[in-house]
Amino acid sequence: LDLRGIFPPLTTPFSPTQEVDYARLEGNMRRYASIPFRGLVMLGSNGEYPYLAPHERLQMVSCVRRALPRDRLLLAGSGCESTQATIELTVSMAEAGADVALVVTPCYYRGAMTSAALVQHYTEVADASPIPVVLYSVPANTGLDLPLEAVLALAQHPNILGIKDSGGDITRMGLMVHKTRQEDFPCQAGCQRALVSPGASGGVCALANVLGAPLCQLDHLCREGRWQEARDLQHRLIEPNMASSRPPPHRSPGIPGLKKAMEWFGYYGGPCRAPLAPLSPSQVEELRGTFSANSWL
Repeated sequence: LDLRGIFPPLTTPFSPTQEVDYARLEGNMRRYASIPFRGLVMLGSNGEYPYLAPHERLQMVSCVRRALPRDRLLLAGSGCESTQATIELTVSMAEAGADVALVVTPCYYRGAMTSAALVQHYTEVADASPIPVVLYSVPANTGLDLPLEAVLALAQHPNILGIKDSGGDITRMGLMVHKTRQEDFPCQAGCQRALVSPGASGGVCALANVLGAPLCQLDHLCREGRWQEARDLQHRLIEPNMASSRPPPHRSPGIPGLKKAMEWFGYYGGPCRAPLAPLSPSQVEELRGTFSANSWL
């Protein structure tokens, strides 16, 4: 499977009563169909994965798979705290239509999550999974960075396809690309500011929910080696990206901001599920100003 390209990590549309709005999800999918994404990622941190019940997660995968062209990949989050639960959910995700399982690091007992424990966990999941597995490191949410030595060991597994690294460390990303160059192991940037890191195979970018076409253009410019044009475009994207999707501990709007920005560009954002709170009027004004200052609104 080719993971090169841009993948938006889909937000989960909720109704005013905080139920999953599948009709709105299908509506967003129709809009995304015109953008040259390589595929979609769902049930990640931007999809409010921890707030979804298991049956909602599976129904969302089925809904998106029906609406998604077959030539576009569907990556679905299936990581749980225990290895057994992760295997069970991964199998269910495959049955629901996911092409690839995105497996976040277990982190509740993070002090015990040594490299050896994580290698064992991912190895057992990959052995049992009917679909390829992509490692998912998002230390801002888990407090746990998947150690480089664990990544290098897991890159040898035939059913582990690559990694989505959302740490934003360009040096680490470059080293990961260098160390796995013999394994054909795609390293996806989990944030737009790392997209142009040398050798990165694209990105899973929250801002692609809002500005998907410009991000695909940025990826295209990078692949053609048109670095000055890529830098100019990236400079206009950095502030909107940070303002709408930067995770804790940074004081930024995060997912509520991302959903608000989606509405300005014709998508359905809607509310978040509690306890995530909506933006204040001053935050909305500041967010809109950031997009306007960079000539997107």
